Amino acid sequence: MIIAGDVGGTKCNIALFAEKNGKLEVVFRQRFASKDFAKFDLIIKEFTRQAGPHLNGGKVHAAGFGVAGPVINNRIHATNLPWVIDADMLSRELGVKTIALMNDLGAWGHSLEHLAPEDLVVLNKGKAVAGASRALLAAGTGLGESILFWDGTRYRVVPSEGGHSDYAPHTEQQIELLKFMRMRYPQVSWELILSGRGFRTIHEFLGPSTKHGIFDDPDADPAPFITKSGLAKECPVCVETLDLWTEIYGSEAGNLALKVLALGGVYVAGGIAVKILPKIQDGTFIKFFQDKWHFTEMLGNIPVSVVLNESAPLIGAAHEALATLER
Repeated sequence: MIIAGDVGGTKCNIALFAEKNGKLEVVFRQRFASKDFAKFDLIIKEFTRQAGPHLNGGKVHAAGFGVAGPVINNRIHATNLPWVIDADMLSRELGVKTIALMNDLGAWGHSLEHLAPEDLVVLNKGKAVAGASRALLAAGTGLGESILFWDGTRYRVVPSEGGHSDYAPHTEQQIELLKFMRMRYPQVSWELILSGRGFRTIHEFLGPSTKHGIFDDPDADPAPFITKSGLAKECPVCVETLDLWTEIYGSEAGNLALKVLALGGVYVAGGIAVKILPKIQDGTFIKFFQDKWHFTEMLGNIPVSVVLNESAPLIGAAHEALATLER
């Protein structure tokens, strides 16, 4: 048995996996609201209590967790949570020797080789170069980025905190957005825009006089309202917001592809892309992905896909935990 977790700023998905016929299958899973727990250890205690009857006399042999934040000395200070997640502490809590602790994008990256074709939707067919590097980015509560390289046997995941690097505007309108945001923040990172919080910021930039009732609730997340209204074309400012957000996401995906020379493909993950898939598929994303002057043709040959399976981080973390047992 293996326990795997996808630990994010909004929610934590934890699952118990069993190996059957060489494949990992989910035996039990549970979702927890991150804000409801002071420490990740408390979530693990609650999950193991609930999962106990599903062990059927078996034993947990390893665990893997993908967490939003950099792994340093086998510990993670969660980026969007006041948590410190320590592999040694989890090992004692779960009674297992092996804990695979990884950046959340690492968990997404480790899943790619184990996803079914129907778990992906192709934005740009391109032609992958065998053994070439791949790039992965995921917008959700934050923006995660990662690099995958071929080691001769399998793809390895290189963690990154590229989402926190400086935002680079691509058009005159985006330059004005940067000026608008610099009045609010000491640093304007990609993540401030390419995350759930970015939708309201862009909406306020484009239509400062257009207000929605949900904006008055300090505890509400306006992103679902803005994206839903934009897709339904119920609010002109929401439509423009969705357009601009998607343009910027495509631009940064193209930037990452250039930086790592991702001729093996680019994968777009995270919850937002799935929720606004019709917009991601309408050509805006790929247009701005490829708009890199002398490198437009090269980027046009790079395969780009959206990961539809939002359980992918769980799958990746579980397989990485299994791999530690096999080494």
